[in-house]
Amino acid sequence: MPTLHPGQERVAFLIYPGFTALDMVGPHHMLNALRGEPVRLVAATMEPVTSDSGMTFMPHCDFQSCPGDLDVLCVPGGTQGTLAAMRHAATLEFLRDRGARAGVVSSVCTGSLILGAAGLLAGYRATSHWLTVEHLARFGAIPTQGRVVRDRNRVTGGGVTAGIDFGLTLLSELRDPAYAQATQLVAEYAPAPPFNTGTPETAPPELVARMRAMFAPFVAELDAIAPPAA
Repeated sequence: MPTLHPGQERVAFLIYPGFTALDMVGPHHMLNALRGEPVRLVAATMEPVTSDSGMTFMPHCDFQSCPGDLDVLCVPGGTQGTLAAMRHAATLEFLRDRGARAGVVSSVCTGSLILGAAGLLAGYRATSHWLTVEHLARFGAIPTQGRVVRDRNRVTGGGVTAGIDFGLTLLSELRDPAYAQATQLVAEYAPAPPFNTGTPETAPPELVARMRAMFAPFVAELDAIAPPAA
């Protein structure tokens, strides 16, 4: 049985209007098991932040009061909220500042696009949601398929639910595999989805096509924001 010992880690999740709640809540649950300093939610201001599903979160700190040296800095994704964050100068400056000193710079889903916009993924292998992973090349990153992709101190998770795997992966590295396994057991995380449609490779082609069509306006707006393809 692993010793459930506390630590000193400082973990912060960026939250912004329109982010996807599960991108943050899943890994937050796992990294909270570090029992270091309380896991922080950081936002541009101390005002409540509403996710894309209507859930509202209270930040623990703003960009000015967030600790300067973080062990883990994580950016969740979204759709329109992510595009807005990619255009938000204060958000990008905050990420550049804290990212330059953080032990691990990380993201879940399209959060990697925000890291890319901040210049934090140039030359690194990284992943994103399957709809947007190839756009990472526009920011100098090396698009890489995977639930969790690590390149040096950059750790990126794939779409939405991959954040849970990302959280457990970091937990095993910051503690040990037995510690992460105990956390997974307590969470009863044993995926057994009712449908085998969780990736473009396993979903029916017509379903993938419908989802691409649904998100075409988002991808088109992303194309307009991202630097031109090399």
